[in-house]
Amino acid sequence: MQLKNRISIITGASSGIGRGIALEFAQEGAKIVIADRQEKPLKGKYHEKDVTTTTIQEIQNLGAEAIYIQTDISNESDVKNLMNKTVQHFGGIDILVNNAGIHIPGESQDISIQEWDKVVGVNLRGVFMTTKLAIPHIVNSEHGRIIQIASVHAFGGGAGPAYASAKAAVVNMTKDTALEVGKHGVTVNAICPGYIETAIQDYLSPEDIQSSLEKTPMGRLGIPKDIGRAAVFLASDDSEWITGTSLLVDGGACAKT
Repeated sequence: MQLKNRISIITGASSGIGRGIALEFAQEGAKIVIADRQEKPLKGKYHEKDVTTTTIQEIQNLGAEAIYIQTDISNESDVKNLMNKTVQHFGGIDILVNNAGIHIPGESQDISIQEWDKVVGVNLRGVFMTTKLAIPHIVNSEHGRIIQIASVHAFGGGAGPAYASAKAAVVNMTKDTALEVGKHGVTVNAICPGYIETAIQDYLSPEDIQSSLEKTPMGRLGIPKDIGRAAVFLASDDSEWITGTSLLVDGGACAKT
């Protein structure tokens, strides 16, 4: 087991990519904190239509240990509570996966300033706040890892001005944080997923989904496990000399750019 007994916080882990990461971590023996606004998983109209069990139930079925802490990562008191309860329950923090994120579709003339603030508040400010408050604990770990979930949209437009801008900033913040904590033996890396089959894709049309499939050289769309396995690698000892990088996990969709 690559992550045996390593204490891992995964934000947004009740559904989607976060859930996929949590299940792969559980397979590798990690102790997991599910940090999300609700414990009940989301159901989508295209993907994840039949999800009924909670992430914790699935983790327990795998014989691993997990707790749920209700958390809105855009709320500072929630994030402080997340860190405090994790340390109280497990005794420390080894791994932080900043996965929680939101998307409000629309171009600059469609979304409001308030909607911009909401997206950036979760996707950038929330990631910074969670990272900042986790670092004092992670630097004490022998296996300190921070993994930011960004997006292929960090490298181009097409997902709206708030989402793309925030994800690009997360990629750069990954580099900056890696410089800050490298002296403590902590690595900081980002994963940039392409199209992943999750409930968050409900805003798309069937035509949009087909277009994404056609642009993916590997001939299929991604699933949460694809991101989960990449996260396991970046959390493991196998990646101990990799830091400040951003890993595209997109089935080759960005290879033409």
